[in-house]
Amino acid sequence: MAIILGLNAYHGDSAACLVRDGELVAAAEEERFRRIKHWAGFPREAVAFCLREAGVRLAEVHHVAINRNPRVNNLRRLLFVLTRRPDPRLVLNRIRNIRQAATMETALRAAFPGEALRAQVHHVEHHLAHLASAFLVSDFEEAVCVSVDGFGDFASAAWGLGRRGAIQIDGRVYFPHSLGIFYSAITQWLGFPHYGDEYKVMGLAPYGEPRFLDAMRQIVRVQPDGSFRLNLKFFRHHVENVTYTWNDCAPEVGPLYTGALEELLGRARRPGEPLDQRHRDVARSAQAMYEEAFFALLNAVHSRYRCPNLALAGGCAMNSVANGKVYLKTPFRKLYLPAAAGDAGGAIGAAFVVHHRLVARDGERARGGEGRPEATGNTFRRFHMRHAYVGPGFDEAEIRALVASRAGVLREQGCAVEWLADEAALCERTARAIADGLVVGWFQGRMEWGPRALGNRSILCDPRRADMKDVLNARIKRRESFRPFAPSILRERVAEWFEQDDDVPFMMQVFQVRSDKRALVPATTHVDGSGRLHTVSREANPLYHRLIEQFEALTGVPMVLNTSFNENEPVVCRPEEALDCFLRTRMDVLVLGRVFITRPRPTG
Repeated sequence: MAIILGLNAYHGDSAACLVRDGELVAAAEEERFRRIKHWAGFPREAVAFCLREAGVRLAEVHHVAINRNPRVNNLRRLLFVLTRRPDPRLVLNRIRNIRQAATMETALRAAFPGEALRAQVHHVEHHLAHLASAFLVSDFEEAVCVSVDGFGDFASAAWGLGRRGAIQIDGRVYFPHSLGIFYSAITQWLGFPHYGDEYKVMGLAPYGEPRFLDAMRQIVRVQPDGSFRLNLKFFRHHVENVTYTWNDCAPEVGPLYTGALEELLGRARRPGEPLDQRHRDVARSAQAMYEEAFFALLNAVHSRYRCPNLALAGGCAMNSVANGKVYLKTPFRKLYLPAAAGDAGGAIGAAFVVHHRLVARDGERARGGEGRPEATGNTFRRFHMRHAYVGPGFDEAEIRALVASRAGVLREQGCAVEWLADEAALCERTARAIADGLVVGWFQGRMEWGPRALGNRSILCDPRRADMKDVLNARIKRRESFRPFAPSILRERVAEWFEQDDDVPFMMQVFQVRSDKRALVPATTHVDGSGRLHTVSREANPLYHRLIEQFEALTGVPMVLNTSFNENEPVVCRPEEALDCFLRTRMDVLVLGRVFITRPRPTG
């Protein structure tokens, strides 16, 4: 039995996972424990959680898999330095970054003093880890594998073919060309300066027109082979020392664009300035340019491999708008997107790369004799990640003890506390509260892996109320009004409500709501008639499925508005954080396990 610890460290969204004998036991991002969004550094708390969940100590781990390999693409790095002559500080920073990735054993020993580290350490190429985070946990026997992101191990994209337990990479786009850098630079130009703000551009884009698409084509140049190149005069990252802060903090990225971008598009918006139509049009044009390059790449790789299945990962695979058009714009007919397509997911990808290498090695040794089941005959099997509920969970005794310890504060706020042991009663009461227009915090089971709240750490509302977005933003979320909220829908009802019918368990695709249904769910229908879909199956999350069934029985609508359980912070992890968020906001109801907490509705 092999125990493998997978890591994404010293980069945004630091994370850890643990794989035991080919099964994912636990996974979590460090931000959930540190309470700092996209926390970058060594994921000590996430590692500690994974070890606890598996019931093992660090000394019992056989292999550590890291989603970076400082030994790859070094010839290209050297050639770049010799031909481009970048700022020496840029070179020194990159060397420092590479050394940090190469000394993970030291970091592990420092994080767990007094514990032995006997594991073999494996460095897995960044994009191979991305590809594996999709293909090696999908149910595909064979699939085209594509990774697109900012940068990792001196490349920004990679593609190839996955078969059974292996992935062959056949092509890459190398530094300094990157669709991720393009989208991030436009995000900064639009006045969204924080790491991970690209999703705001996606939300803003439907309010604009692609008037700047010709300008965007001057920035990104699609190549005849389906790859892409940047017009580097608009960017700084390849010649100047752009600041990247990755160690024990919220990640920060310095300005990526040059003055030439402002000459092309006009003066950049400063953070906090009003958004005008020009900004909306630039956002729409950037999204259109991204899709043009993205689909050129996908169509090119499809024509090469002629396989209908696509496993997609990398930070750019978080672009749920583009993901939702894959079936419309390419010949692919099945798509697997992991719950954490970005760098956190590389922890899982690296772990499964190592697992399958071990399986292959044992299969070689077993030829002519008895081998492991995964490697012999027709009994090959692969773990399929059907759900994302692999984070920390808390039992009812812990929850009841917490509520008892806060009894005084709850009384001061006029809250009523009930214990609903019966699951049917819990779902019926919660569904009725949502149907009555209340804002409900829903904390159940194990925390989701990845950036999306998928029905275990969620705030739930009535999608039929046109004013619900404003209610949520005023009372809890306090976010930009142009950003949409997502629907969680019963899997069996998708075809009735959306123009495409597919499994979207991780909320990673945007589909068009059927035109005759849009007026029924205005709170989850974006201005362009779309919704960022989250399909809920009875097998993956029976309690959440039952709740939505109850809501449908009351209203005729088989979906609820689902947004992350947080207030300008990482999604809540522990029941204490859920209760604190409830108490400091104007949430109406908190369903904490089987504890049902209500506060008096505001008057006036």
